[in-house]
Amino acid sequence: MKQTASPLLRAEGLSLAVAGRLLMENLSFELQRGEILVLMGGSGCGKSTLMRHLIGLQEPALGRVIFGERDLADADVEELARLRRQFGVMFQGGALWSSMTVGENVMLPLTEFSELDEDAAEQMARFKLALVGMEGAFDELPSALSGGMKKRAAIARAMALDPPLLFLDEPSAGLDPISAASLDELILNLRDHLGTSIVLVTHELSSIFAVADRALFLDAKEKTMTALDAPRRLLESGPETVRLFLRRGLDEAAGARA
Repeated sequence: MKQTASPLLRAEGLSLAVAGRLLMENLSFELQRGEILVLMGGSGCGKSTLMRHLIGLQEPALGRVIFGERDLADADVEELARLRRQFGVMFQGGALWSSMTVGENVMLPLTEFSELDEDAAEQMARFKLALVGMEGAFDELPSALSGGMKKRAAIARAMALDPPLLFLDEPSAGLDPISAASLDELILNLRDHLGTSIVLVTHELSSIFAVADRALFLDAKEKTMTALDAPRRLLESGPETVRLFLRRGLDEAAGARA
């Protein structure tokens, strides 16, 4: 992980609330350029909600989300739209348009938000699909793809505009161990070869240890973050709740493999 003095994204004193119910408070952390940051914690702790706040889809109850030097909440509609074009987002399940081919899905951001003509957009879409190992899927419909292929296609679409920052929400959910490991390798390649910064929401312990430079633990009981560090260091010397969470996940993974 290459760190610089200027983080790409930072949260300052963030509080998250849904329908008037406080989920998390006092969240302060940074995402360095070229870093993979994992958001982890038990089910319902607010991982996906935090991701939506970091993208600017929800405004915080308190605090700020700053991308570069811009507070997302202070940006008007047009500026926020421009800022979001620097984010690539893969939602849970992939969210591919079922009536479009895989290639058309990847081309959509290019035809909507770039000056490329159709031929150039198609060439770029084919290149993005090749980067995720989906060279032959351009003309396929999403319904013809396996779960892992849908996730890869969704990542290709998220990368269409060459964003410096990717948000991936549960990319390994529902995948078999081989497909999940292959997706972890893809995520590492995006960081190592393209310099992409990644915020990853996952409950998959194997993925956390495989890809995370740092992991942020959201504690549903305490309603705040209680740890932020490399996963191995958290397992060895993090707060007891975090160590138990990581050990239990590793034990369950080992039992599933047995």
